[in-house]
Amino acid sequence: MTLLSGNPPRGRALQILIAAIVLTLALAPFLFPGAKAFNVAAKTCVMILLVASYDLLLGYTGIVSFAHVMFFGVGAYGVGLALYGLGASWGALAVGLVIACALSLLLALAIGLFSLRVQSIFFAMVTLAVAYAFNVLASQLSSLTGGEDGRSFKVPPALQPGFKWLDHPIFGVQANGKLLTYYLVFAVVLVAFLVLLRVVNSPFGRVLQAIRENPFRAEALGYRTVFHRTLATCISALGATLAGGLSALWLRYVGPDTALSFSIQVDVLVMVVVGGMGSLYGAIIGAALFVLAESYLQDAMGALSHLAADARLPLLPALFHPDRWLLWLGLAFVLAVYFAPLGIIGALKPREAKAE
Repeated sequence: MTLLSGNPPRGRALQILIAAIVLTLALAPFLFPGAKAFNVAAKTCVMILLVASYDLLLGYTGIVSFAHVMFFGVGAYGVGLALYGLGASWGALAVGLVIACALSLLLALAIGLFSLRVQSIFFAMVTLAVAYAFNVLASQLSSLTGGEDGRSFKVPPALQPGFKWLDHPIFGVQANGKLLTYYLVFAVVLVAFLVLLRVVNSPFGRVLQAIRENPFRAEALGYRTVFHRTLATCISALGATLAGGLSALWLRYVGPDTALSFSIQVDVLVMVVVGGMGSLYGAIIGAALFVLAESYLQDAMGALSHLAADARLPLLPALFHPDRWLLWLGLAFVLAVYFAPLGIIGALKPREAKAE
């Protein structure tokens, strides 16, 4: 209870589901051998932090921002360019992360102070323009960022796949730098998630929820809504920056497609809605389901298509063709939103919790 800031998931079903996801991620290298499963688990961890930080804005404060992917990109480029330019050392990693966090704070302050006084739709447009401008800037500064090709870089020796910190495998898994990198990502995401959970369950978090429900009433009660919204934007930006840095560290590459693509922002928005807005636990469920579907739905459809073809069933082989996996993914999430408008968190909450 203390670790979860006095706000554990409501309901036995939610507790079991979230505990199962966290435990699976903690043991993923030993439960699911293979490079693809390893990458899926690491991406899920990164997306949990990115989605949770965005939910602080959208779900708890009611701010619709399209600049979240920009902060993610700042973190990725900060870590990647520092390791590329200064060498593969822990010092370079720390310098890159500190510079990225400082830049994200400055951008978040500028966006918050100059844009949060306007109405929500205009604020969304301003953040979209800023994010697009940053994407173009990263693509044009090819001498620094590598342009559209991005930058590949080396990580500190202890995190490189060839580094072995134990001579013998652990339950059949090589104790190398890749395993250490994964648990570094997992540990940082876990700590950052608990910090965000503490933030939303603090008096500051309660004020954010009051501003979301009725900003005029919150202003009348004496709360400075612009200050609280700006501070929430800064905290959210730091979370996204940290997620971007972890993503670059895991991929050992940074580029516009992996760090600044607008599709990342759309994916994050879908994960927030599907998991459940206004609950950080929804970020865990939404990110896990989305990344799993994105990674394995095409393979599953290919297997179904082959089974239907072997059974000589009409239409089904073409309907379940692997090339149509995006269609089925979109349909699945549309149905999820239709039948669970409050997200999976809202659907699994016990009745007494919904009535509160």
